[in-house]
Amino acid sequence: MRREDDIRTNVRESYAKVALKLENTQGFSTLAPSCCNPKDNQNVSIEEISQKMGYTKEELASIPNGANMGLSCGNPQAIANLKPGEIVVDLGSGGGFDCFLAAPKVGKKGRVIGIDMTPEMIAKARRNAEKPGYEQVEFRLGEIEYMPVADDTADIIISNCVINLSPNKRQVFKEAYRILKKAGRLAISDVVLTTALPESYLLDMNLYSGCVSGAISIEEYKALLKDAGFTNISIILKDESKEFIREWEPHHDLENYIVSAIIQAVKKGNY
Repeated sequence: MRREDDIRTNVRESYAKVALKLENTQGFSTLAPSCCNPKDNQNVSIEEISQKMGYTKEELASIPNGANMGLSCGNPQAIANLKPGEIVVDLGSGGGFDCFLAAPKVGKKGRVIGIDMTPEMIAKARRNAEKPGYEQVEFRLGEIEYMPVADDTADIIISNCVINLSPNKRQVFKEAYRILKKAGRLAISDVVLTTALPESYLLDMNLYSGCVSGAISIEEYKALLKDAGFTNISIILKDESKEFIREWEPHHDLENYIVSAIIQAVKKGNY
């Protein structure tokens, strides 16, 4: 069985390559082992990929250049219902895509905190955060299993196709519960298993970094959230996602094993 440290190292190195490679690909997808990219077609634009995930052209045009890296399996913004003044924490924030979209929704009195364990991603996101209009956005280097955020900080946690990459999801949800305020919300896009993966897929480290081998079942997802203390747990499968999942690794029939899902939950308590 692969050690957690080996998995984290592989994921970190893979996404560092994505961050560096995309500096020179002029908005087109990359073949580096990573989530949510068509592997056999480098002529597919990142904007096209993101529109398939549910982002509008207006949203994509509103963020800084380079923030959108095409690493999505859905649009957590669509379910987050962000309000002015709220504090948002984005788990696995990458180049800052969802953070920059959240910023105008929470306004100047709100805050957006992005967490990512890849220094190259944090550097890219911080450069974009220096641009006018994003004073309420900050990025912190850290692992989502041990978040650099104080207890009872966030009104809402968002995440986009990242939790599947963690080798210790139980710890991620414990941490998420810790940093949320009472009645705080979880709004996640992620991939889940619809049936067990072949052993060869489980052993393929590139498929782990590609958001496949680390996926868990709906039942396990719900159990981990419940064990962490969450209530009002909802997992809605997006069957239409099988169309773009098929493109991630065309030679692995992934659409028969995983599907994108919208995951929501609430921390116990009242404001």
